[in-house]
Amino acid sequence: MQAFPFQVIIIVFAFGLCVGSFLNVCIYRIPESKSIVTPGSMCPRCGVKIRFYDNIPLLSYLLLRGRCRNCRASIAVRYPLVELLSGALAVAVLIKFGLTPEAAVTYGFAAVLIVITFIDIDHRIIPDVISLPGIAAFFLAARLVPSVTWLDSLIGILAGGGSLFLVAWFYHLITRKEGMGGGDIKLLAMIGAMIGWKGVLFTIFASSASGTLVGLIVMLIKRQNMKLAVPFGPFLALGAVMYLFYGPQVIAWYLQSGAM
Repeated sequence: MQAFPFQVIIIVFAFGLCVGSFLNVCIYRIPESKSIVTPGSMCPRCGVKIRFYDNIPLLSYLLLRGRCRNCRASIAVRYPLVELLSGALAVAVLIKFGLTPEAAVTYGFAAVLIVITFIDIDHRIIPDVISLPGIAAFFLAARLVPSVTWLDSLIGILAGGGSLFLVAWFYHLITRKEGMGGGDIKLLAMIGAMIGWKGVLFTIFASSASGTLVGLIVMLIKRQNMKLAVPFGPFLALGAVMYLFYGPQVIAWYLQSGAM
């Protein structure tokens, strides 16, 4: 953990909010196969272009009280939440990794996971246009992470994609039904490219535990049977982020407690 002046933290948080605003564009447009560059932001209901002073991350939402200035349609609370999440992660990465190339790569990885998480929640898909280039991009970017070697990344890709592929194959063999989606397989391969094979093992364990817990809670609340479908991508993303911040410490604690 590193200490930084309050002004630096505010600047980084504001930067994260701006990135979060762009992530909202990606979350909305990528599943629709629309450009994330043009046209500019507009109200999805009335189609009026959003003015720059109405497009200030978080602040505009509060000033407009969550409504479009033109048609007064409600703006989903998810928009400021994604901005807040992005800003908070930017500060967390700064405190954890400092102003380093590793921090930039880590934050970029986390930002991509945010996009994937909310697209999977909305559409039950993980777009190949994100995960497939992400495998190559984060394999290269991980060279800026001292703790991850190129061999770690390569094994991580094979272990990540291969492990879920085997799970999906066996499930289909036994039930003749689709279980684990191909998007999850590619996502875990991308995660392995960034955090290596140890990170993949941690991610599988953490995502399975959290996914099972949340799935049981949802089934109890909705009173549904065991066939309730819950997107797994968000839990893979959560497990990967947990590893970035706490994984090595948790693994070291586990190994030490097991040796006692």
